[in-house]
Amino acid sequence: MGFDMGLVPSNPDGWGPPDVPAIPQSLGGGAAIPFAPFSRSDRLGRIADWTRNPAGPGAFAAASRDSVFDFTSADDSFVAGAEDSSFRLVDAKPPPRQPRFGPKWRFNQRPQLPQRQDEEVEARRRLAEKERARRDRHFQNNRSHHHPGFRGNQSSSSAKPSVDIQPDWTMREQIPFANFTKLSFSVTDQPEDLLSCGAVEFYDRAYDRVNPKAARRLERFKNRNFFKVTTTDDPVIRRLAEEDKATVFATDAILAALMCTPRSIQSWDIVVQRVGNKLFFDKRDGSQLDLLTVNETAQEQLPENKEDINSAHSLAVEATYINQNFSQQVLHREGEKVTFDEPNPFASEGEEAAPVGYRYRRWKLDDEISLVARCEVHAVNADPSGGRQFLTLNALNEFDPKITGVDWRQKLETQRGAVLATELKNNANKLARWTAQALLSGADMMKLGYVSRVHSRDHYNHSIFTVMGYKPRDFAAQINLNTANMWGIVKSIVDICMKFEEGKHVFVKDPAKPQVRIYEVPSDAFENDYVEEPLPEEEQVRPLADVDATAQEMDAAAEAEANGASAANGAEATAA
Repeated sequence: MGFDMGLVPSNPDGWGPPDVPAIPQSLGGGAAIPFAPFSRSDRLGRIADWTRNPAGPGAFAAASRDSVFDFTSADDSFVAGAEDSSFRLVDAKPPPRQPRFGPKWRFNQRPQLPQRQDEEVEARRRLAEKERARRDRHFQNNRSHHHPGFRGNQSSSSAKPSVDIQPDWTMREQIPFANFTKLSFSVTDQPEDLLSCGAVEFYDRAYDRVNPKAARRLERFKNRNFFKVTTTDDPVIRRLAEEDKATVFATDAILAALMCTPRSIQSWDIVVQRVGNKLFFDKRDGSQLDLLTVNETAQEQLPENKEDINSAHSLAVEATYINQNFSQQVLHREGEKVTFDEPNPFASEGEEAAPVGYRYRRWKLDDEISLVARCEVHAVNADPSGGRQFLTLNALNEFDPKITGVDWRQKLETQRGAVLATELKNNANKLARWTAQALLSGADMMKLGYVSRVHSRDHYNHSIFTVMGYKPRDFAAQINLNTANMWGIVKSIVDICMKFEEGKHVFVKDPAKPQVRIYEVPSDAFENDYVEEPLPEEEQVRPLADVDATAQEMDAAAEAEANGASAANGAEATAA
């Protein structure tokens, strides 16, 4: 037998082997070579296994050619199988520890399994979703239909009008608030001061340096009397009306309520009397206008139970009581006074009245109508240039930080803007009225005091945290109070009333809807509120605005509470 050299391919086109070498028939030349697809990330162990034996003698012929390239059989994964046989799944979780005993182990060991942590996270997430859904439902229920502060869920059953509507009253007009917001009127001429009465004391600048860390306790002034006299009971206004000085007469509190009508939520009423060609805007004795509202424009409603110290009525009495005492405490009570042309027209002989300056000012609305209003200033301050500045003094009160959402003790020093923004949201109507009164009186500065309860459940004792000063016009621009719109509301109401016949009418703010109704009432309506002769004691009705009596009751209650506590302590000591 000769030596077989095999097939030697020739390259007739050049030197070297051809580009595609010929494959011998023994190696499958001319036949399709099987190819196993693979990924580039796969590990290649071998290309062809020439040492592998077929599965049996009968299978050699069928697998003689393709078996060397077959990577799917069990023998092809011999090495992988050997590796798999040596591999075992290892649990990385530490073995459970044996229980130990002793106080140190019992208090220091706090096992937290991953499953327990996941359950707590899921529970907190579900709780947060429920709270968010509850807030969304509450917001939708309380969402305003005319401005953000209006509580649309108030119904006629829960909110009552400030005055009982009688069957014999005739409704003449019904004005939505949307009509008021579009009005505009400019009073071109400056107001004219017809007369000034009373006296004012100087403001104590030491209160400008008061802060929550060095708060001042609010004092009580039982001997000073405060007067809330309506228009027709003012002897000066009667005299000016007889002298035909104007055609419309009112007070700054009544005008401010009319000017800020679109911001009001709670019900209020104003009595309008037309006598000849003159109009008198009055308030009833014991009217809601004598009390200061608290959280009127807030989203959260206050309790309706009057016995609750955080109810709307209780907070209104408390706020009025605070406002009066604050206006007296920040004065130099033993110092010099600034007296006006005439003395206080409401104080009697020997009666100590709170120092207030009354300025009777006249505005010209048009060629035929002029308005006279009695405006108040509460203090005077020495101007650095040598002149004098008149001030108005008012106090905001905090009753429970959990309800308002802002704690004054923590925020007043570092975030005064946030505190003021919260008050503007919760008491938009009250702050707008104070600003309107300061603009009407021609005050150079308005001082706002921040007064809080010593304890959230103690409505007898309060502390002054700080006092801030603002220029009325700048503050009006800050709270978006448009003076042209204010005078436009007054002008439109005066024009409506001038079309009525002589008689008495009542403006009533609807307690549940953003609108004002005008009723024609009998001429003898509310006469019991204006009688000068005292009624029998059993027939007397205590007015809501009798804040002086309320202050005395609060003082008496506080003393009784203190005496009761001391008596209880003595009884316990005796028993012991």
